[in-house]
Amino acid sequence: MSSGARALPAFSGRAGGGHLAPGSCGPWVDRDGRPPQLRQRDAGQVEGGAAGAHPPAMKPPAACAGDALDTAAPCSVVNYLRWDLSAQQIGELTVELIEQTKRVYDQVGSQKFEDVSYESTLKALADVEVAYTVQRNILDFPQHVSPSKDIRTASTEADKRLSEFDVEMSMRQDVYQRVVWLQEKVQKDSLRPEAMRYLERLIKLGRRNGLHLPEDTQQKIKSIKKQLSLLCIDFNKNLNEDTTFLPLTREELGGLPDDFLNSLEKAGDDKLKVTLKYPHYFPLLKKCHVPETRRKVEEAFNCRCKQENCAILRELVTLRAQKSSLLGFSTHADYVLEMNMAKSSQVVATFLDELAQKLKPLGEQERAVILELKKAECEKRGLDFDGRINAWDMRYYMNQVEETRYSVDQNLLKEFFPMHVVTQGLLSIYQELLGLTFDLEEDAPVWHEDVKLYSVRDSASGRVIGKFYLDLYPREGKYGHAACFGLQPGCLRHDGSRQIAIAAMVANFTKPTPDTPSLLQHDEVETYFHEFGHVMHQLCSQAEFAMFSGTHVERDFVEAPSQMLENWVWEKEPLLRMSQHYKTGSAIPQELLEKLIKSRQANTGARWEPPSCLGRGGQVPALMGFSAACVGYRASLPVSFCPSGLFNLRQIVLAKVDQALHTQTAADPAEEYARLCQEILGVPATPGTNMPATFGHLAGGYDAQYYGYLWSEVYSMDMFHTRFKQEGVLNGKVGMDYRSCILRPGGSQDASVMLKLFLGRDPKQDAFLLSKGLQVDSSDPPAC
Repeated sequence: MSSGARALPAFSGRAGGGHLAPGSCGPWVDRDGRPPQLRQRDAGQVEGGAAGAHPPAMKPPAACAGDALDTAAPCSVVNYLRWDLSAQQIGELTVELIEQTKRVYDQVGSQKFEDVSYESTLKALADVEVAYTVQRNILDFPQHVSPSKDIRTASTEADKRLSEFDVEMSMRQDVYQRVVWLQEKVQKDSLRPEAMRYLERLIKLGRRNGLHLPEDTQQKIKSIKKQLSLLCIDFNKNLNEDTTFLPLTREELGGLPDDFLNSLEKAGDDKLKVTLKYPHYFPLLKKCHVPETRRKVEEAFNCRCKQENCAILRELVTLRAQKSSLLGFSTHADYVLEMNMAKSSQVVATFLDELAQKLKPLGEQERAVILELKKAECEKRGLDFDGRINAWDMRYYMNQVEETRYSVDQNLLKEFFPMHVVTQGLLSIYQELLGLTFDLEEDAPVWHEDVKLYSVRDSASGRVIGKFYLDLYPREGKYGHAACFGLQPGCLRHDGSRQIAIAAMVANFTKPTPDTPSLLQHDEVETYFHEFGHVMHQLCSQAEFAMFSGTHVERDFVEAPSQMLENWVWEKEPLLRMSQHYKTGSAIPQELLEKLIKSRQANTGARWEPPSCLGRGGQVPALMGFSAACVGYRASLPVSFCPSGLFNLRQIVLAKVDQALHTQTAADPAEEYARLCQEILGVPATPGTNMPATFGHLAGGYDAQYYGYLWSEVYSMDMFHTRFKQEGVLNGKVGMDYRSCILRPGGSQDASVMLKLFLGRDPKQDAFLLSKGLQVDSSDPPAC
């Protein structure tokens, strides 16, 4: 999720392959209870900082010249985070933080009209947000990563108290009125562009909290927001704390490699303990040739927290609809999407419907191929063939397609991706691409012995711009997905100095054993690249205000920078740099490397052809208002194929479930999911399961925004194929353009502006359609 910065508390609202996790931002941002990560992560976070004396306006990235760190503010390299608090201290510091922050809001809200100024109002709010964000993350991040249950519990309680406080501060009509007065008094050209954007955003967020409405309506909204906040925390806590496991014999785990089996804990009576965490769940669904085992595990996975989270989800959906109605919106989706690139639920519905229609022929053909594989396997193993694809069959036979059609042996392939080699290669590539230098900090204070801390310097100037933590292995009670948590926003502090950004990448890759290092599946390498892309977004931004720092961009754009960087794990040179056999040190054999790359290329199932003067009926609708020259499409399944159609149709199912819950009244989550699985995917949901009750995005900042993963791919594919693929995937000049145009602004510019600057034109959807297995005919030269 991002999945994975936290949503802002009160005035705004906003981040899982993986996702962004939410990072706290100040009480003026509307967190809606989301946990802190890029979440999976949310897109908006406020913390602070305008400077005391106005620093010179930041120099815009002139034509993406790559001068990414051109800023006049001196830099403070202090890491204000600490991880040594006891449960009691977390409780005490929570009270102290609330009192300190409230005093500032009281001061701002008590001003007379004549006393309202930039310094006393806008800067005061920005400054307190800086301090609040860092301190809040110190208190509520441990709930996701601490090895101590007592600490996790105390951190969760702190999050609940702070979330309630966030709501209180977000509903401060007196503070909102002073911001409105400031807008009336200030000369527009007297503020730097980002300060004006901050002022306008606060007013917008105040209206989105109903602070312009009658007092009784405000009180209703406040009450709903408090309930939402607590419900979201509990939803994700239930998933994080789930310890369900299945005791299974080696025979029941047939098909799984020895290194996997040897890594499992014993469960007594010659059985092994299989948990529902990712390092167990996904390998088993892909490789176990015992259908009954796959059925049991898939069913258990989608029944996690079924009873408690189902009740929470129903209440969340109802309360969100009530709040949106009070604010004058017809649906919660329309309320949320007002701040996104899509702007409305109708635009999202059209996007998803049109894409589903285009992918439908691919899905039908892919299902037919999978059924042939299943029939042959049943005959081979003497099993009954039921003539259909079940939910527990999907990943198994999709993996078989890859291994049989492309001869990509995933068990062999992972031997070339030991964690230390992948990490070294990944860090090297990011350093070279973005003009950075990473230094491991030995003996740094961390929350668990597995965690590493790195400092990040701009290679040209030697200036430290940030730090990042890597927490890569699973443990009990830890956040169960992969996400980037923004912990210390990069922004200006009260004295005008620049605070460095600090982020944490949290993942759950297979832990090494005394005999075997952690070996990554190729899709885990892809996840690693994706989440680390969020880390770089957090650290490379040079916004003035915490509200616009790092990944605090439109939610349906936030995944694009990281999705684009996934492409590096499908390119020959980067693959060779991040791989070597864990025993011999040898490189991936050329034949295996080519098969791996081909297995992705075949996903497109398309080729570029000159236009055939298509009439209106043959044109692709400009799905998102992009400039699309004479473009046509048609679905095509190549002789050798990988089931990308089914994968993307499942993403559409999840996005449409999310939209249905937040546009319809009284939609039943489980029933809606089952209906869409059958209707769009052609694969029924397992009876008795309730996948939406396990869908952390719905309570983690992606409510009504899961479509953003597909939507943002339009931009990610366009950026990669237009610049990097054409000019070199390791081209430092393009990398610096990317850092300057896309990462550096954070949310201080609209995404559309950043994209046009980097691309040299408006975005187009051609590369996206190709990546989904659709043929595209264009009058333009091929972008890829």
